[in-house]
Amino acid sequence: MKRSMKLLPQISLSILVALSLKPRHGYEIMKQVNSDSLGKINLGPGSLYTTIDQLIKEELIEEVKEVIDERRRYYKLTHKGWERLDNEIEYFKQILKLTKERVEENYGQI
Repeated sequence: MKRSMKLLPQISLSILVALSLKPRHGYEIMKQVNSDSLGKINLGPGSLYTTIDQLIKEELIEEVKEVIDERRRYYKLTHKGWERLDNEIEYFKQILKLTKERVEENYGQI
């Protein structure tokens, strides 16, 4: 598998995964990332919104135009964001396959 881009940072990838379920506002994203990471990633507002701004600049996510709740901004994946998430998943699937093969070669069946 040929990759022409760097892997996303862990927080960026975690936000894309959280948004793969549905559009979400910031607090929902923080809760979903925490849940998805089994409590290992606890985003604060600073790191969340800095990363959201970066993902918007990279056109991987966008603010939802329809008003869901006037008090909150909601975000969703763009087409480019879905493609990038798919590329990241394919990379990790390949790494897992390769790792499993090497473990089996060196240590027998797991």
